[in-house]
Amino acid sequence: MSTEKLTSYDVLNAFFDDGSFQETDAYLKSADGEAEAVTGFGTVDGVPAFAFSQNVDACGGAMSKAQAKKIIRLYNAALKTGAPVVGFYQSVGGRLEQKYELLAAYGDILRKSSKLSGVVPQVSVVLGNCLGTSALIAASADYIIMNKTAKLSVDTTGENASADDNLSAGVASFVCDDETACIEKAKALLGYFPANNLEPAPAFETVPAYADPDKLPKYFADENSLLCVGGGYGEPTCTAFGRVNGYPVGIVVTKGGEISSDGARKIMKHVRFCDAFSLPIITLVDAEKFETLADASKLVSVYAEATAPKLSIISGTAVGATYIALAGSASGADFVYALPEAVVSPVAPKAAAFIMDAEIADAPVAEQEARAQAYIKANLTAVKAAEDGYVDDIVMPAALREKLVSALDILSAKRVSTLPKKHTTAL
Repeated sequence: MSTEKLTSYDVLNAFFDDGSFQETDAYLKSADGEAEAVTGFGTVDGVPAFAFSQNVDACGGAMSKAQAKKIIRLYNAALKTGAPVVGFYQSVGGRLEQKYELLAAYGDILRKSSKLSGVVPQVSVVLGNCLGTSALIAASADYIIMNKTAKLSVDTTGENASADDNLSAGVASFVCDDETACIEKAKALLGYFPANNLEPAPAFETVPAYADPDKLPKYFADENSLLCVGGGYGEPTCTAFGRVNGYPVGIVVTKGGEISSDGARKIMKHVRFCDAFSLPIITLVDAEKFETLADASKLVSVYAEATAPKLSIISGTAVGATYIALAGSASGADFVYALPEAVVSPVAPKAAAFIMDAEIADAPVAEQEARAQAYIKANLTAVKAAEDGYVDDIVMPAALREKLVSALDILSAKRVSTLPKKHTTAL
């Protein structure tokens, strides 16, 4: 683990491909001749990107009018091309002597960042302290990568600002051991993003999938392609990026039981990002209920609005609202597959058994469980759902990757027209 502090030029040269970094606004500085941030563009694994790095060697990287102008000019260039923007944050705060002009500078950056949202992928990499209003700017990005020794909080005291605090609160997406690891994580993340919001994400060389059907995402994804987002926040749900036959996809995994409020928010954020940049969304459905009605309603809205290719796989139990939100017609899934042992039910399976077979309740208590399970296996199977038209196909794990590759190939030309509106009202 490296303990040496990197300069802003070190950071940007390490981030961009060798020899590709081109600095912008190199002569734009504050009145005292300091340049509190370095901005520029280049390529990351051959894909164009913009980036800025706060310069801790100049007034501690403090925000200023000059720094804000450089960052906004970088945002404007990114907006013209759609290329991702990565910000590397480490500063002592803002140049307080600029007073209200400093507040205006913060506001200008936040407004511009908001305009870029959904048009340009944005990543914040917090290498050191990022407190106060600067934290608002960093947190406006799509994904946040934090050095484990860094702090991120709108509270300038730094309370509850550690990387682990932000990860458990769902603010940070990744926590890395040091600055170099943070830079490498940012480069890896950009590998799943398109060059702009009108082009597909770059394809990679196809590599075999893992041969372990007990680990389903790994079983259909290219080997070593999975990048899990958000750590343990929102468990037992998981969100990730991956590749299938070389092409980037977003993956949502529910792991049984209840989808918590945190889990629902985690899924919503991931789906909205993938949809904004036309990344196919593969959802593994195994959940019996939502923690709250509000979460269910919002998640239904997010899936229904998404026009990117959507594939749902019922890997376990899909009950009522969870089926509707993640795999049913309300989700707008293009294809719905199920594993042979999957269960699909309008209500909790055991409750359905007792409701539909009145004799179960009259049976001896010792026999009720066995009779309920027998009813479930006979009447709430994936095969029954497929026969009624609610599942497109029953797929063995060994055939799932091939099935998904074919579906993604045909859906690559998917076009959906939507009604004109400013934005959804569901929050």
